[in-house]
Amino acid sequence: MRNWFDWRISVVLAVALALAGCATSPSGSVSTIALHDLSPLPTASTSVTPLRVAVAAIISPQGTVASYQPLLDYLGLRLNRPVELVQRRTYAEANDLVRRNEVDLAFVCTHAYVLGAREFGMELLVVPQVHGQTVYHSAIIVRDDYPARTFADLRGSVFAFTDPLSNTGYLYPNVVLKRLGQTADGFFRRSFFTYSHDRAIDAVAQGLADAAAVDSLVLDYALARDSRLRSRIRVIDRSPSFGIPPVVVGPEVRPQLKAALRDILFDMATDPLGRQALQALDFERFVPGTDDLYASVRDMEKELSP
Repeated sequence: MRNWFDWRISVVLAVALALAGCATSPSGSVSTIALHDLSPLPTASTSVTPLRVAVAAIISPQGTVASYQPLLDYLGLRLNRPVELVQRRTYAEANDLVRRNEVDLAFVCTHAYVLGAREFGMELLVVPQVHGQTVYHSAIIVRDDYPARTFADLRGSVFAFTDPLSNTGYLYPNVVLKRLGQTADGFFRRSFFTYSHDRAIDAVAQGLADAAAVDSLVLDYALARDSRLRSRIRVIDRSPSFGIPPVVVGPEVRPQLKAALRDILFDMATDPLGRQALQALDFERFVPGTDDLYASVRDMEKELSP
């Protein structure tokens, strides 16, 4: 029994000496550890990188949030990750976000897509379908009391363009002007940019502009939600059809993410929550799209080139 007791004492002393040796500083003094001051061990990060989605300023920021938030929520639910809306004032700034790989997905204007595809490989992912079609038009609108009946009657008017990269709100009306042998500076008394189609519609309705060129889809959306607009504005010209503004990704987006996003967008029309998100945008579904949808826009670019 005594041998067993002596062995236990020896072990305790050995451990104590070992601990004392470990706690001795180089100067020979014994350091102490304050257990109450110890910081907790770091925990593994559980943060998830959000999916970043850019929406070009086809409609004003307030309208964009209201219209697109259900879609963003749906993407977050299906991907099981947060989704962040990124907005910029101009179409060019939205294109730059895609170019620099600062967003994963973007809703852009038709002409902005044509430029992005040519300049840095912007890739068409899907296109919306509206009223069974994947096309839209430029609508030239005037105040209801303005006497113009044709585009040629707009000489001397105050005209609202939307954005320098807009197909319906800038490219098409400038093609019409060239066919008339005119330029905006020489034809209109004054022109300005509104940087969204709903603001261009409001500018005409409120008398800030005599006329404007706007996206027909945005115009239909506005008229459906505010019946008073029908007594304030008139459409005097409607362009031929153009490929509808597409949903795009940048050239550096991972193939797995592109495939997942494409599948989710295609499936929305078969899911009750997805259909609600589509209805907020007045879309029926997302469908495959091809680059040749935008051939007529490239033809207008050539027509305007010197």
